[in-house]
Amino acid sequence: MKYSRILWDAEGDPEGNIEHIAEHDLTVEDVESVLVKPTSEGQSNSTGLPAAWGYTLDGRYIIVVYDAIDQDTIRVVTAYEVPEPKAKPKKKKKRK
Repeated sequence: MKYSRILWDAEGDPEGNIEHIAEHDLTVEDVESVLVKPTSEGQSNSTGLPAAWGYTLDGRYIIVVYDAIDQDTIRVVTAYEVPEPKAKPKKKKKRK
């Protein structure tokens, strides 16, 4: 991850991002582990915000959607479990 700072709202804030990810049975540690070592990065299809996909320490595959505040700082918007991506079929080599 290229960001050095992750903004989290106050724990217990009912409108905050910590409580929101907890509703999806995730912790700050789960989310940060994916942000540090994502398996894929891109954009959320529903919001267009930047997103990272990866595995939590206990092996769940999740998406983390965040807002880039500046080049060093992000704020997590949401995170939740998603189906693992299907492996792409390998291309057969053409014989000459």
